[in-house]
Amino acid sequence: MQHLFSVTRSLKYAVMFLALCFVLPSATLASHSQEQPKRQRITGIDHVSIYVSNVHKSRKFYSDVFGLTVSCPQYTGSETCFLVRPPYQRLVLKSAPLQTKNGVLKNWLAEIAFSTDNLTEMRRYLLAHGLVPGAIHRDADGARYFRVRDPEENSIAFVHRPSPKIGYAAARKQISSHLIHAGFVVKDMSAENRFYVDLLGFRLYWYGGFKDDGTDWYELQVPDGSDWIEYMLNIPANADHKELGVQNHFSLGVKDVHAAASQLRLNGLKTFDGPEVGRDGKDSLDAYDLDGTRVEIMEFTPAQKPCCHPYSADHPKP
Repeated sequence: MQHLFSVTRSLKYAVMFLALCFVLPSATLASHSQEQPKRQRITGIDHVSIYVSNVHKSRKFYSDVFGLTVSCPQYTGSETCFLVRPPYQRLVLKSAPLQTKNGVLKNWLAEIAFSTDNLTEMRRYLLAHGLVPGAIHRDADGARYFRVRDPEENSIAFVHRPSPKIGYAAARKQISSHLIHAGFVVKDMSAENRFYVDLLGFRLYWYGGFKDDGTDWYELQVPDGSDWIEYMLNIPANADHKELGVQNHFSLGVKDVHAAASQLRLNGLKTFDGPEVGRDGKDSLDAYDLDGTRVEIMEFTPAQKPCCHPYSADHPKP
């Protein structure tokens, strides 16, 4: 009888041991899952930085032609900062690096930055997924930011800006007060989608091509807003500076592009392409800065049905 009790007790301990073997890993996995940082909200484009060969001349060009004012609140940096959409959205001019004299610099769109609610947690999220974001920095105006590279080595920044203490308004002479999208050459769409769509949560806005069955433009909205990025696809590897200036661009939204065209002429810009309705169904025009970077002036909503595919998300608003 004593032997039977001993065997029963041994079996009882064995069952308890096996149960712990299953429970403890499950608890550990659950705890690990809870600790995984979540992607924070990405609400729009904070700023676009572009390279220019002559900062003084380019500052005058963007002021005179597009009506932008160098007036970013409390900004004390060395680069020229235009406040596009108060109090947050900006256009920044950066002096082109010296290697451009040798034709090394192909993308004069220096950086695209996105607004996020929680910068620290966004950085933790990227680290948890194997990326190597830079350190968090703070500007004199209180904005905090960090940078990271996308799969094709484009510079991407995430920014959190504190609420301004006083109100700001767009200058009356501005052509636009909303930077609605930025586009750049993409060679490997699948790799870029793993970053922007799978990791960051960007969602399809529209795509189409020069032909109805082709895809030359692929547009992705930020997950928590209406601003977007645009993949410029099928660009030859040997594209020259002029062609790359067309492809790597940014876009300002307007209610009426024909009114914007009239204002551009009054502001002294006599040569630009359009206005005309594009394959995306939107009426727009293309202007070029002193270094050949395209500045697209585009209406917020389509004037007609787009080619190829319908829009799959809401349009931006003024």
